[in-house]
Amino acid sequence: MKIGLIGTGRMGKAIVLRLLDKGYQVLVWNRTTDKLKDLQTAGAVLAQTPAALTQGSDAVISILTNAEAQQAVFESPGSGILSTDIRGKLFIEMSTVRPESSKALERKVEALGGRFVESPVGGTTGPAREGKLFAFVGATPEAFAAAQPLLSDLCRRVEHVGPVGAGSSLKLAVNLPLLVFWQAFGEALSLVSHLNIPPERLIDILADTPGASGAFKARSQQFVARLQGQPPFNASFNLFSIRKDLQTMKAEAESLGISVPVVTAAIQAYDEAVRSGLEDSDSIEQTLYWRSKAKK
Repeated sequence: MKIGLIGTGRMGKAIVLRLLDKGYQVLVWNRTTDKLKDLQTAGAVLAQTPAALTQGSDAVISILTNAEAQQAVFESPGSGILSTDIRGKLFIEMSTVRPESSKALERKVEALGGRFVESPVGGTTGPAREGKLFAFVGATPEAFAAAQPLLSDLCRRVEHVGPVGAGSSLKLAVNLPLLVFWQAFGEALSLVSHLNIPPERLIDILADTPGASGAFKARSQQFVARLQGQPPFNASFNLFSIRKDLQTMKAEAESLGISVPVVTAAIQAYDEAVRSGLEDSDSIEQTLYWRSKAKK
């Protein structure tokens, strides 16, 4: 089976390598081609346009930055996916966008004879490389049945939660407490920064409490390392992307007439960190940035 993947950022690259490991033939396209060299070395084939990638693939996975990038990939005249014959082809859209964006895209794909599955995923590059993502799927039963075998090769759990739009809603809900946690934990650390408790002991104490998230517990040793002055880690999900997801949550809440004051405050805090030059930094750095303010 030939799989096309569009969007070879950190997550996209990890998914391509997983697909190659599972024996798929993989075509790739990215707006910037410098991200494709090592994937070509690994066995992926470079496509010149999204349309060309679609022509050579049985199924196409896209994982893009935002709805604007999604629209460009699908609808660019002459080179976009929808400019070629997509009859009978399967499209799995993994971007984290608002439900309305996925619904609009489904209508366009189905009108041209394709099948569309919305499947944003939970997890970072490590789980993606190991096939341990969590898929939140919105699709018709028929489209989901077509996509399920492929999703099962990429994910530890695949949940079909309703029609297109439902997957995006659930992904935003899942991400919300995690993304505001990094800011909340930075504020928590600022309350005890004057105590001078050794980092390994402090993190051990905080990790053994009900307020500690699973993500924090899994990364507790990285927190210790950073508090001890070791260099920052490469971001698997950077502050720019985190802020983008929070902004997407806020926009969706406003469309539903819902108030999200915690999200609104978190966006302001991430804005400040991004303005300080941390946009490509790991989520841990949001926590440490806010803790550092207590020492000034």
